[in-house]
Amino acid sequence: MDREISKEFKKKELRKQILKIAGGVVLVAGLFTWITSSLQTNLNKKDLNLSLIDKGLIEVSVNASGKIIPAFEEIINSPINSRIVEIYKKGGDSVDIGTPILKLDLQSAETDYKKLLDEEQMKQLQLEQLKVTNQSKLSEMEMKLKVSRMELDRTAVELTNERYLDSLGAGTTDKVRQVELSYNVSQLRLKEDEQKYINEKALAEAELKIKELELNIFRKSLAEVKRTLDDAQICSPRKAILTYVNNEIGAQIPEGSRVAVVSDLTHFKIEGEIADTYGDRISAGSKAIVKIGNDKLEGVVSEVTPLSRNGVISFTVQLHENNHRRLRSGLKTDVYVMNAIKEDVIRIANSTYYMGKGEYELFVVNGDQLIKRKVLLGDSNFEYVEVISGLQEGDQVVVSDMSNYRGKTKLKLKS
Repeated sequence: MDREISKEFKKKELRKQILKIAGGVVLVAGLFTWITSSLQTNLNKKDLNLSLIDKGLIEVSVNASGKIIPAFEEIINSPINSRIVEIYKKGGDSVDIGTPILKLDLQSAETDYKKLLDEEQMKQLQLEQLKVTNQSKLSEMEMKLKVSRMELDRTAVELTNERYLDSLGAGTTDKVRQVELSYNVSQLRLKEDEQKYINEKALAEAELKIKELELNIFRKSLAEVKRTLDDAQICSPRKAILTYVNNEIGAQIPEGSRVAVVSDLTHFKIEGEIADTYGDRISAGSKAIVKIGNDKLEGVVSEVTPLSRNGVISFTVQLHENNHRRLRSGLKTDVYVMNAIKEDVIRIANSTYYMGKGEYELFVVNGDQLIKRKVLLGDSNFEYVEVISGLQEGDQVVVSDMSNYRGKTKLKLKS
């Protein structure tokens, strides 16, 4: 027979159930709090790069890529078609002015040069022969002129005598006319001989000048051949480092092909490249900063190529300290070219986060938390970036790489 459950027992059971439920709720809440706490990322403040937002001046610059190259570099080309017969130096060797680097086969070129020397001597002898011939011809004509003058003088005396005799009645008019005719003919013959002499002398002088000019032109060509032959003796043009040499003995070398390169590896310059869309922001004389690691070297843009190639404009930066210890040929660098100045702007430190003007999501310090905030950034230089909106003076912002926390909007910050 069933007994009726007392009210006191029912109350006790109810209290037990309520306690169980409350305990479960507390347990679930604690577990949730633990899970939430464990899922929230904790960052140590000392592991982050923080930038304090302030106001100041920004020398606006454009960022370009650069490569360190020797301040002086000379390519040595073969002046003739030849082949390599000997190698005297190897890449990396120090060379001085006139130091032999390699030897080309010059036998054929030297033979041609000797033929030209013989031809020069022959042209010189021909010139001397022409001088003697002209002198002989002019001397002969001068002698003929003397004879013509003497003949004219003789007929002049004869004419005077005949006229005198005619005045005395001892001569005849016909005789006088005959002598006058002879005198006039002698005068014309003398004028003709004088004109021939003048013409022949001018012709001889012109012909001589032509021959002398031909000889001078030939000698200039000969000097050029001699210079080419001397250049074929491949030697260093200055004190430098041999950075390249064609060391293939027996290799055929076409005229104009590169056989060696000498470089000054104690002084350097920067060869920069930038997209042609920024070409109007770079000009010769612009101030430039070159970053090599943590070192910053100042310089000036000395040359800008006028044409774009494959969407890129090239320029050269001359460094004030072109022998800095960090400079190494071929090393890649960042180049910042200054093109404007902005004063009294809100600014943030430049770092790897900055990729150009636009909107960014940056973590801002808020007590013991980092809160993600949308920020609009403007112009920059190698040190600072202009803040257009989203940040205020005095804010602290994380500028180190936070790409691992893209999906987070809030992070825990530990001191």
